[in-house]
Amino acid sequence: MLHAVIPAGGSGTRLWPLSRAGNPKFLHPLTGTAQTLLQATVARLSDVSPPADTLVVTGVAHAAAVARQLPELPEANIIIEPSPRDSCAAIGLAAAIIARRDPRAVMGSFAADHLVRDQARLTEVLKQAVAGAERGLLMTVGITPTHAETGYGYLECGDTIDGPVRRVARFKEKPSLEVATEYLNSGRYLWNASMFVWRVDVFLSELKRQQPSLHDGLQAIAAAWGTDEQERVLGEIWPTLTKISVDYAVMEGAAEAGLVATVPGDFGWTDVGDFHTLGDVLPTDAAGNVLTGDGAADVLLEDVTNTIVIGQSGRLVAALGVRDIVIVDTPDALLVCDRSRAQDVKKLVDELKARGDSRL
Repeated sequence: MLHAVIPAGGSGTRLWPLSRAGNPKFLHPLTGTAQTLLQATVARLSDVSPPADTLVVTGVAHAAAVARQLPELPEANIIIEPSPRDSCAAIGLAAAIIARRDPRAVMGSFAADHLVRDQARLTEVLKQAVAGAERGLLMTVGITPTHAETGYGYLECGDTIDGPVRRVARFKEKPSLEVATEYLNSGRYLWNASMFVWRVDVFLSELKRQQPSLHDGLQAIAAAWGTDEQERVLGEIWPTLTKISVDYAVMEGAAEAGLVATVPGDFGWTDVGDFHTLGDVLPTDAAGNVLTGDGAADVLLEDVTNTIVIGQSGRLVAALGVRDIVIVDTPDALLVCDRSRAQDVKKLVDELKARGDSRL
């Protein structure tokens, strides 16, 4: 049905110390099963994109781990970017490579670190998105909001085009709680899950209109892809590419031009952005506690409720008379925080960077 492109980058700083620059969250089994987030992403897309048509774009540091976790993917389907240049370069390179094989192919871009509970419903929604893409629209999959969420961007929906497909009037940044409540009550807004579906020729045309130098650089790299010149051209051009997200580079401007549409999704989507969210989606015990990680068997809890314990050090983790906290125990770092402050874990990573502590 489509070529699935999975950008697998970032370091998941809000999931530190579990997620690190060298071992980011998409490589971890945070799905409630033995599957990693990356493996679960590929598996749920198997109904619309077989391994031969699935591409993963990742960094040099993670390429070997990605290949080990996805042995069913052909080696050529793992696109290695020399350095992070944000999502537009990663997704755009995949689009340009696919276009060399099939100029009117439909591709979809799906983050490597999200969870989806209802695969069958996701497949139905993607079929609707593909139909819109084949008509020349740049499609997004918007998530029907269930509450006033301040951690997500939003899509403001316009007129209905056909069936469930609605025009996207504009992209909205992460709102305050007051504004998010207004969005929820209006019924005109969807969460922006950064799931995109489009024909590669339509996307590349819009990229050329809005970001001509980025477009030309990616086309030059794609022209050399798979040849003896690939590494030389990639090494010369990649560092010069504009570092910008696909939302800013293409989608916001395309929405202003009336080229973006969305299909609402209600398939149990979650962006595993922090430990509090993880606690909401993983199985709990009778007291609402989540126990996971290599050391999950070595946990002793007494009068503990709504607490997340991730043990990866191999030692006993014991807690008494606490509630609503996060405990992450790794071999070289221990995190304890209130669940309500889970979004602020990134501040600790920023402080470590300021100290120059690259070890952690």
